[in-house]
Amino acid sequence: MPEATWKPHEKHGQLTTQSDLPDSVYAFPKQRKEPLTDAQHVRNAVARFDQVIDVSDADRALAFANIEKAAKYYDVNLAETSWHDLGIHPQKKRA
Repeated sequence: MPEATWKPHEKHGQLTTQSDLPDSVYAFPKQRKEPLTDAQHVRNAVARFDQVIDVSDADRALAFANIEKAAKYYDVNLAETSWHDLGIHPQKKRA
């Protein structure tokens, strides 16, 4: 399993664009998908994991490591133990 790259982002308030967030707050940092800035975003990333398209298995493994780290930080109960448990049907035809 890859080493998590996620780091908490403490700047809250008027973030008007996605570009205001550093890559380190995303589950998928290279693609800048699924921000993990609070507990609700962690839950959303888990729920939408299989909806992320155009990512490799390695990207998904890194994203899961990031989600695990953020879930622990924000005290979110994560029952899944592998990224395979989150999304077994990636939506490849989605645009």
